[in-house]
Amino acid sequence: MTGMAAAIGRRAGPVPPAGEQVSLGSYTDYAEAQRVVDYLADHDFEVETTQIIGSDLRMVEQITGKLTWPRAVLSGVAGGAWFGVFVGLLLRILTTVSFGRAMEFGLSWGVVFGGVFAAVGFGLTGGRRDFTSRSATVPSRFEVLVAAAHSGHARTVLAGLSP
Repeated sequence: MTGMAAAIGRRAGPVPPAGEQVSLGSYTDYAEAQRVVDYLADHDFEVETTQIIGSDLRMVEQITGKLTWPRAVLSGVAGGAWFGVFVGLLLRILTTVSFGRAMEFGLSWGVVFGGVFAAVGFGLTGGRRDFTSRSATVPSRFEVLVAAAHSGHARTVLAGLSP
């Protein structure tokens, strides 16, 4: 395949290992796995043949604070303001209203509706989720894999890596 057909056939982002892979080590910390690949790169190893695979995934939710009425409403007001800026810009582009008037209209209504919807939403939870949080999916283990054809060279290079 050449040209556009090749570009369409390619997958965006990392792909699972193809062919036989050999493990160079398993680590509990991403920085340790990254250190191994960085060491290989520093010693002119073909790092394109390696992958860091995260496994044993778990969802971690980090609680960032208590959610109160003022915080909930302020968050809604801020979100509404951003939406209001967007509406104001659309209004300016699609009508003959001046920029200042369009922004005033969009921001004021965005703030009002954002605050009201946030207050109603928070009130409807009935105290079942009175906290804010941030969540992420994180692996428990990281394995460094290399194509089998390059495993001997990789192990030779890594023999010089201090623990």
